Amino acid sequence: MTRHAWLKSTVALAVTLASTSAAANGLSINEQSASGMGTGFAGRSSAAEDASTLFGNPAGMSKLDRTEVVGGFATIFASTDIENAQGIFAGSNDGDMVPVATVPFGYLVTPLNDRWHAGIGVYAPFGVIGDYEKGFQGRYHGMYSGVQVVTLQPTLSYQVNERVSVGFGPTINQIKGKLTRNSPHAVAPGVGPDTLVNVKGDDFGYGFNAGVLVDINDHLRWGLTYHSKVDYALEGRTRVTGSVAPGLNGTYDAGLDFTSPESIDTSLTWAVDNAWTLYAGTTWTRWSRLDKIVIENDGVAAAYQGRIGSIVEEMQWDDILSWAVGAAYQLNPEWVLRAGFTYDPSPTNDTHRTVRIPVSDRKVFSLGAGWDVTPDLTLDVAYSYLHEAKGEINTADYTAEFSNSAHGLATQATWRF
Repeated sequence: MTRHAWLKSTVALAVTLASTSAAANGLSINEQSASGMGTGFAGRSSAAEDASTLFGNPAGMSKLDRTEVVGGFATIFASTDIENAQGIFAGSNDGDMVPVATVPFGYLVTPLNDRWHAGIGVYAPFGVIGDYEKGFQGRYHGMYSGVQVVTLQPTLSYQVNERVSVGFGPTINQIKGKLTRNSPHAVAPGVGPDTLVNVKGDDFGYGFNAGVLVDINDHLRWGLTYHSKVDYALEGRTRVTGSVAPGLNGTYDAGLDFTSPESIDTSLTWAVDNAWTLYAGTTWTRWSRLDKIVIENDGVAAAYQGRIGSIVEEMQWDDILSWAVGAAYQLNPEWVLRAGFTYDPSPTNDTHRTVRIPVSDRKVFSLGAGWDVTPDLTLDVAYSYLHEAKGEINTADYTAEFSNSAHGLATQATWRF
């Protein structure tokens, strides 16, 4: 197995540790709230409509008068079309490598007194699952990816005065990942059976979310939220099977340092009148942290140190600024209707895009509704359609055009006590 082939197999674990098959670009998942999804998350930092504000802006907990419990999930139906594929090796290009995925979330927020609120949330900020067909033509750059990140966030908010509140919550993040891929035969590429590479790793990382919420006047509210970076030092193993190179088959201790990027989200919520509410927001994400990835494998024989001992991959991702607008219409005392539009540019490009994360610039159209079943129970539903611009894969042995799209459905229930 060549050093180049091994590099492509292992670096993909790093870049998919926070990848997504959902509605946020780069390495993020947006689906932490069905009520927010209905407006394209345009007012995520300023709306404070229910306990899911714990993620969107922890300062928003100060707007909740009673104890609230929110539970829900989003289901993502993604599709990939591959066109104009060419490569050195034969194979198929069926696409549709992303199975149906479900993203759950839950929150509890309660007032402690007139100024303090406490809460706790469980959600998935990052995750991916991708599974190409066995004979995929780009199999030497990726086959299966399965990554899950689960975050626990205990949170406090404080009402500074009638118009200003602040909030803070540490995050405890568990990450687990599994990656498989094929590599060309160690003696001659395309000759004999493929070498199979399987990488697994896990770790805990710690960060925080902090926010401020300001009522500019009785109709206009502004919010600002900071989601910190999270450092991971994954430990796991790399397993190589099927190679005819003497001494290469086996299991190696693997280490990988990875930092998920920080982001700043800001938005405005404008209550135009008793019926209409408008939202506008933007999010900056520091994707330039993915400049390069370094993988260390222990226990490698001296003859193979140059191939799989220490590997550096240049990513050269860029920071991005996404934006969203949305609206809500209070149809009657029980029903509210929502709509939103999001533009989410990609941090990668035609030069550095890979089959693991073949994402491009995204446009997301969203619809939603909320139903106050009783004063103590609200049900929210949302639908999103994601359309992605065509993106190119350009490697030495495989080129193709990827077109991605997705349908998302989310629902949640809010109980008040």
